[in-house]
Amino acid sequence: MNSMGIDKAVGATRVVVAMSGGVDSSVTAALLHAEGYDVVGITLQLYDHGAAVAKKGACCAGQDIYDARRVAENLGIPHYVLDYESRFRDSVMEDFADSYLRGETPIPCVSCNQTVKFRDLLTTARDLGADCLATGHYVQRRMGPEGAELHRAVDKRRDQSYFLFATTREQLDFLRFPLGGLEKDRVRAEAERHGLAVADKPDSQDICFVPQGSYASVVQKLRPGAADPGEIVHVDGRVMGRHEGIIHYTIGQRRGLGLGGETEPLFVVRLEPEARRVIVGPKAALARDAVILRNLNWVPAGEIPAEGRAVEVKLRSVSEPAPARIFMRHDGAAEVVLDEPQFGIAPGQAAVCYDGERILGGGWIVAAESRATAGVPNRETTTTAAAV
Repeated sequence: MNSMGIDKAVGATRVVVAMSGGVDSSVTAALLHAEGYDVVGITLQLYDHGAAVAKKGACCAGQDIYDARRVAENLGIPHYVLDYESRFRDSVMEDFADSYLRGETPIPCVSCNQTVKFRDLLTTARDLGADCLATGHYVQRRMGPEGAELHRAVDKRRDQSYFLFATTREQLDFLRFPLGGLEKDRVRAEAERHGLAVADKPDSQDICFVPQGSYASVVQKLRPGAADPGEIVHVDGRVMGRHEGIIHYTIGQRRGLGLGGETEPLFVVRLEPEARRVIVGPKAALARDAVILRNLNWVPAGEIPAEGRAVEVKLRSVSEPAPARIFMRHDGAAEVVLDEPQFGIAPGQAAVCYDGERILGGGWIVAAESRATAGVPNRETTTTAAAV
């Protein structure tokens, strides 16, 4: 059994590495090549090449494709650039725009991992005769009594487990994450040690197809007329002002509302896209302790028991895990009941469940409720997570 957990000689084990052109994926390829694996690099062209060349700080852009090619040439490994532009637009960008129009706050990086990378690219890797697909994500794959498990990275500042909650058991069997046990400083040092041209390259900060973080401009480009104006209304019914499109707002937002004269700060409490209304109120109006999820991906074998399962749940990528209990509902959805109310829970984000360092899975947030006013939803029948 080699270090990839495959019962083959290292030199006979083919590893396809997803190379974005950044330091992390480049070091992944370099480390595996140094171990003697048969490494093949693949870079995905995900959106307009010409526009990408001029954009700094984004992954899978024109410059990044060039950087990935340089690293592969330096290592002496085969390298392929695959045109996934139409797949990326259909699976990620279109859904991103529609999600904003529904008043949600999407996470396109999760959608990309879920579809283009861990579905389409994984299939391509198998077609190339790969024994596994390796990426530069900061997350750990460990073997447990039920098989492969996903765990948080050693470097908690770089941990990307939240963005990988949709990874299935079958995908985990084929995926490898060599950087999950390393600190970022060590990865930079390895890049220098291997003489990689990207050793000092800055980490990408923006979503790859969103220049300078301007989400609204991208949505307007994809959906002309999306920024229809409307009213900003207080939870007590007062009209507070006007807005230039709900696509500029997200649940929990405080800055940029352009409202004054109140004795306490106001936050976005709710978005009503059909009426084009932004509902605002005090922080207390944001408190929710029940979260409804769709498309739950549950990694452990078996069903979630009727009495639920205790978990810790992250409701945004930057939030700390909060104690909760997850249930399956009779309508096929999942429900997370929080021990204490949380604030700023936004539809379109993900609720990711942990058991200590292990990622159990998660789902997309459809709604957040207060049990004190909404009541506890019916959970008469336990449904298998895989069916949701």
